[in-house]
Amino acid sequence: MIDDVDAFVNTLRAGELFERGARLIVTRSPGRLDVMGGIADYSGSLVLQYPIAEATFAAIELIDKPVIEVTSIGRKPYMMPLESIAPRGEPLSYAHVRSHVAQSGEHHWAAYVIGVFIVLMRECGVSFSRGCRIVISSNVPEGKGVSSSAALETAVMQAVASAFQIPLEPHAMALLCQKAENLVAGAPCGVMDQMTCICGEKDALLALLCQPAELQPAVRVPEDISLWGIDSGERHAVSGSDYASVRAGAFMGYRILAETDERWQARWQGYLANISVEEFEREHVRRLPEEMSGAEFLSRYSHTTDTVTTVDSGRTYRIRQPASHPVYEHHRVSMFRSLLTVAPGEERRKELGQLMYQSHQGYSACGLGSRGTDLIVDLVRREGSGNGLYGARITGGGSGGTVVILARSDAGEAIVRVAERYAEATGHRPYIFRGSSSGAAGFGSRATIV
Repeated sequence: MIDDVDAFVNTLRAGELFERGARLIVTRSPGRLDVMGGIADYSGSLVLQYPIAEATFAAIELIDKPVIEVTSIGRKPYMMPLESIAPRGEPLSYAHVRSHVAQSGEHHWAAYVIGVFIVLMRECGVSFSRGCRIVISSNVPEGKGVSSSAALETAVMQAVASAFQIPLEPHAMALLCQKAENLVAGAPCGVMDQMTCICGEKDALLALLCQPAELQPAVRVPEDISLWGIDSGERHAVSGSDYASVRAGAFMGYRILAETDERWQARWQGYLANISVEEFEREHVRRLPEEMSGAEFLSRYSHTTDTVTTVDSGRTYRIRQPASHPVYEHHRVSMFRSLLTVAPGEERRKELGQLMYQSHQGYSACGLGSRGTDLIVDLVRREGSGNGLYGARITGGGSGGTVVILARSDAGEAIVRVAERYAEATGHRPYIFRGSSSGAAGFGSRATIV
């Protein structure tokens, strides 16, 4: 059976996207299912992420023209002279590049590619003396909450680093990709997506303590458990206002709590996730307002510690729930990881599922639920443990996208029934995610001639 990388190379040859005989570097980076943790990542939580079978592919050829030529199959090509982002060899500011690329309508996707180059210039002092031609293809569905954007930028970063012989460790590569997404593409994401796309292991959960990005030993998915994803058809976007306002509300809550006692600041080290549930309920939750206007917050506290969102004086923000969620979520994720290491059995599967349902409820309380994802979770509940389905939750940034489902390893028919009933209720026939693959670092790069 032909693998997906061979299929990509055959597409390059058949489409004559490079001149015959061109020497290419090919890379591969998967999407991911956010099993637990999600939006608590920016508040320092432990997160557990599953690299999926679907992936983005990049092929790069070095050329003698000082330009970056990018073709994403199915889209109009994009070209940017190196001089445009580094006049006279001096890289422009992130804000300048973002305004030049990320706001360019139909070519917004190219920001994730150009961002790789400007980040390498600004953060690593890389000087590009040659240009390149990059062709991208992907079977990671966009807008589904499975990190299609992170798969794109990490595949490109791996390709650029390999072609230009830039030595980068996988961990550092992921942090650079997050910076590209935050500062060039303008999406205020945490780092769990990029870490999973690069460092994920097949059939294992990547464990990341986001303080800011401490990789911990991967957690193998037990043989009696399988993980699935069902797409709601409701488009998800990390750059959307719901995600950004919930993130801002969490940082506003931290600022309010930390202001009351400097000893707490030292103990929490800047992260809501470091507050225990017991301490939070005993000492702190009552200090948090349900909501607060941006104008009042700025007049009292002036700023938050977040570097990628700002507080708008003209908006009102929910505070208590966005700040509470990471406290409880970190506790849930830690319990989830511990349960995966104990003896298999029905009770363990039920406990894992309940933690996922609780996490889903936390998203809804923050305002990041959606009708479609709630319906999928409800359909999973109706199938229940008797049919091998134990838990489900919305993934990633919420507000649509995909629901991840924890099931018994023989429960494929029940998953299909959920998808069929969802299609009957909504008219949308959902994409079903199943299977896993290694991250970009595990694949590395492949040299080929077309």
